[in-house]
Amino acid sequence: MRFHIQQEIDIPASTQLYNQICFAIAARYYPPGHRLPSTRQLAMQTGLHRNTISKVYRQLETDGIVEAIAGSGIYVRDNLKKRDFKKSFNSKHNINTPPDQEAKKAIDKLINIGCSLQETRNLLTHEIDWRIKCGSRIIVSTPREDIGASMLIAEDLSPNISVPVEVVPMEELEKVLCNSNNGTIVTSRYFLQPLEKLAKKYSVRAIAVDLSDFQKELKIIKELKSGSCVGIVSISPGLLRAAEIIIHSMRGSDIVLMTTISDNSSRLLALLKASNHIVCDGPSLSVVENTMIKNRSQLMRVPQIICSKNYLSTKTINQLKTEIGVVN
Repeated sequence: MRFHIQQEIDIPASTQLYNQICFAIAARYYPPGHRLPSTRQLAMQTGLHRNTISKVYRQLETDGIVEAIAGSGIYVRDNLKKRDFKKSFNSKHNINTPPDQEAKKAIDKLINIGCSLQETRNLLTHEIDWRIKCGSRIIVSTPREDIGASMLIAEDLSPNISVPVEVVPMEELEKVLCNSNNGTIVTSRYFLQPLEKLAKKYSVRAIAVDLSDFQKELKIIKELKSGSCVGIVSISPGLLRAAEIIIHSMRGSDIVLMTTISDNSSRLLALLKASNHIVCDGPSLSVVENTMIKNRSQLMRVPQIICSKNYLSTKTINQLKTEIGVVN
């Protein structure tokens, strides 16, 4: 993935780069464990000073999104890599190995490091019981100011995972866990670090899910004629902010970009009047269509509506089901 910095817009270059890298990680262009481009490579690609890029990388590390390995580089943080008894489904070595053989290997490994049979049994039973407890429900959590992101995640998970899915703002999550400390906390990579600390305190899991790469939508926007007006409508303020930066970085001032939360009726009507194309999330579609029908006489033209029906990638949903031991 290439990063583009627009110098003529009001968004600081460091903010543009930070958000583009976050999107690339969240959409799994850079999967967990992937080595990010060096500061030298990014400087050549973006024209930014290496000190600016280093500052962005330090902020990403502070936010728990990447990790720096001395003498090696900057890597996308893999929150699963230190987990005991991790199931390596993607390992070529394990693909055709019968499950009972894998179980024997795990037991042999524990015995070889000094565990007795009883200790081995206790360790495995504790891990299995913990995973069953974590798989009993899904708690989707983001900050209250962007609870729309949680709603988008929950909407994608609910039809695909056969356990209860509930939305809880981060500000209320500890109270919920105090009353019932079971389940798995699901969030985006933007908010994983603070939730991991809370999950550890209450012995539950915190897992980050990956966004859709939105390739279809970005391709349409990339191919629009100069001077086109694009409207973005979502229930998530965070998604709107990310979209603004990605699209500005991609097209600059070449197109007009308007964004709004779907429940802002006056702003939505203004966007409908001005836009040639509207990109919206699934929950916003009916609001956009109803507003357009209700105010048809005020519209000089009917904008083309592109609905992004999936907020999460199919791969990340399947991985989550595997991680919590739920397979429909």
